[in-house]
Amino acid sequence: MSQASDLVTQLETSLKYMKSTISIFEEADAGFAPQPELYTVAGHIAHAADSVEWFVEGAFGEGWNMDFEGLIAAARAVESLEEANAWLERAFAKAIAVFASASDEDLKATITDDRIMPGAPRYAVVGPIVDHTAHHRGALTVYARLLRKVSPMPYS
Repeated sequence: MSQASDLVTQLETSLKYMKSTISIFEEADAGFAPQPELYTVAGHIAHAADSVEWFVEGAFGEGWNMDFEGLIAAARAVESLEEANAWLERAFAKAIAVFASASDEDLKATITDDRIMPGAPRYAVVGPIVDHTAHHRGALTVYARLLRKVSPMPYS
């Protein structure tokens, strides 16, 4: 298995697990948040999607978008589960396409914007994408429990 293929598999698996976790939610749950200052269900999914894009853009694009307030506001603006899920699908599809089409040389090239992950190769963003998505899967599992729902086992 090539390095690109392995990275694509990791991204596909992360998306699969996330989709399993959030499959329990209905559109009526989109605006739920346990506290007003926390992300809603839709906001969590949107933030996870945005973060996938953020990592890919940071490693392969123009660099790291350090406007965190703007990024948070964009995720919070998503109020629909349908919109949040569509963003998640698009973000992972783009990430998968970028990694699938990258040569080993491109993957091993150093991220040029060294404000985040200085000296790291581009492929190194896959680990944080998977980790960050898992973090939000966990939070959304708690949200599901607060709504008296149980997310399915993502690993089956």
